[in-house]
Amino acid sequence: MYRRSFALATRRASKGLLPAGPRPVLRRWESSSYAPGPAQKVGADSVNFPGAVNSKFTTAMKFQNPAEETAMPTYRYMDADGNVVDTEREMTPVSDEEVVKWYKNMLTVSIMDLIMFDAQRQGRTSFYMVSAGEEGIAVGSAAALRPGDACFLQYREQGVLVQRGFTLKEMMSQLFSNKDDHGKGRNMPVHYGSGKLNVHTISSTLGTQIPHASGAAYAFKMQNLINPNVEKRIVACYFGEGAASEGDFHAALNIAATKSCPVVFVCRNNGFAISTASIEQYKGDGIASRGIGYGIDTIRVDGNDIFAVREVMLEARKRALEGQCRPVLIEAMSYRVSHHSTSDDSFAYRAKREVEEWKRRDNPITRLRKWLENKGLWNEDMEKEARASIRKEVLREFSAAEKVKKPPIRALFEDVYEEITPEARDQMKELKRIIEKYPNEYDVNSHEGGLKSLD
Repeated sequence: MYRRSFALATRRASKGLLPAGPRPVLRRWESSSYAPGPAQKVGADSVNFPGAVNSKFTTAMKFQNPAEETAMPTYRYMDADGNVVDTEREMTPVSDEEVVKWYKNMLTVSIMDLIMFDAQRQGRTSFYMVSAGEEGIAVGSAAALRPGDACFLQYREQGVLVQRGFTLKEMMSQLFSNKDDHGKGRNMPVHYGSGKLNVHTISSTLGTQIPHASGAAYAFKMQNLINPNVEKRIVACYFGEGAASEGDFHAALNIAATKSCPVVFVCRNNGFAISTASIEQYKGDGIASRGIGYGIDTIRVDGNDIFAVREVMLEARKRALEGQCRPVLIEAMSYRVSHHSTSDDSFAYRAKREVEEWKRRDNPITRLRKWLENKGLWNEDMEKEARASIRKEVLREFSAAEKVKKPPIRALFEDVYEEITPEARDQMKELKRIIEKYPNEYDVNSHEGGLKSLD
């Protein structure tokens, strides 16, 4: 299945972009640093088998026990109080205005989450997922990307969308499935997408975006091999540690490694996959240890540190495009402060006191605010003004989107083929007949054009 997903994503990403003519052919080992050498020599001191090269022979029989190994470190640039702790590295230049923008974008996501969660409880929307505690991962990583880079999101990356320019109107249109929704109301809430921003539409099915991302990255690589003048792009693929338990994760990382695809995998390890704590999901050293096993450049970063996330993503993007390209895995550590979704009550499987402690002690918004205050760029009055202004804007777009009509009923049958097929037209007629027969069962007036759109 993953092979078909990879191939399909490759074709779709490259369709119309590859010029006519012969395609470059990669030799089997050209994209790998593990090219087979000559046969094993007598007296050699290391393995030279194709399956494992440069492994020293030893007479000490010892099993590698993960429990005896030191856990991979977690990189951070500033501590929980907003103080810079990495004094050795000079942060990539960024203006104070840009940092304030990051902070406001995180505030926007946080405030919108609270409003939409309550809206779902009021029955005004059917479903919602918040990203409390993970705003720094999304905004920080997106700040390091270029507009041409493609993004494959899961469902807690509202911050990526906001940072890339997705408007509150576009957010609300999708959440209310109105006629302004890019997806024409065909998807459930929180499944955003934007062709203009190179953000592929989110899928409900867990983990399917990961092999798609590898396929798209391979297409980008082939484009540059054919036409070096084309802007070099990477793919940024986001998922949680729960999705890393899916087979698609392993297949995608393996094919990205063996094909040297310019993709950066960003795993949000927030401690919980729905109701399953990470300690029950895996026994190894988080998700980062898996990247090493697949031969992928890997790093673990403090997800509550937006500066660290940005620095790591900038370096990962650079590495992904070096030489013949290569994938990178980032494991961003955070804590899921919120319930998994509006369908979940997380206090059934974790203590409320634990959640409140994380809220109080450390989160990406509070940490960046402390940094801004330490620099004299933020104060209590600015905080109150920003929160009030953002809340007003969110509520304004919320109210407006709620009143906009749904897409035409006809849209149900469009976009499958270039033209509506005769079979689909027969289905449209049948649907119209049923609606006319049972008018009280269907609210056709809430759709643009009403029943006439089926003519």
